Amino acid sequence: MTNLFTRIKDSVMADLHDLMDQKEEQNPIAHVNQYIRECEQEVKKIKRLVEKQYEIKQDISKELNQAKMMVEKRKRQFQLAEEMQEAELAQEAKSELDQFEVRVTQLNEMSDKAIKDLEMLENKYVQMKQKLKDLYVKCLELKSRENVARTKQGMNKVLETELVSKSASKFAELESYIERIEQRVQSEYRLHTLDARFQDLEKKATNSN
Repeated sequence: MTNLFTRIKDSVMADLHDLMDQKEEQNPIAHVNQYIRECEQEVKKIKRLVEKQYEIKQDISKELNQAKMMVEKRKRQFQLAEEMQEAELAQEAKSELDQFEVRVTQLNEMSDKAIKDLEMLENKYVQMKQKLKDLYVKCLELKSRENVARTKQGMNKVLETELVSKSASKFAELESYIERIEQRVQSEYRLHTLDARFQDLEKKATNSN
């Protein structure tokens, strides 16, 4: 029991900041997820042990109640045997009475200790569940940090001077290409207009003749 508590305590209280500061290539998220899974298994083991301790406490209480009943029973029998002057029966009843009284004392001590132990185990179990929840929160923090870092990395890549300059160059080429098309269209339009005007002029000259 003590070893298990020591293990879970050491696991849960480990310094997660070391994981958070690791290089991205070492995948700290995977480390933390594995860490949480191991702690979950340990907490499940502790839960079963706490439940077992509760069963033991119930068994002790059951034995204690039976022993108390036997004490009362042998007391009555002892008194009856003495009243009826049955020395042998009285002696046997007294012998068992003493044994049951010793057992009651022993079981009372065990019951008190079992109650204290169970309270301690339950408190520890609650603490462990809280620590496990802390791990979940830490994991969320890590995921958030990782996402922000990757997002910034992508933004920095887009905003790099070389990439921006390349983009600017591409836009300049595109703009120049569009301007050439526009000039050609405009020129063709002017030619077309000029030809049309001369055609009209030629028609007028022919009609005049």
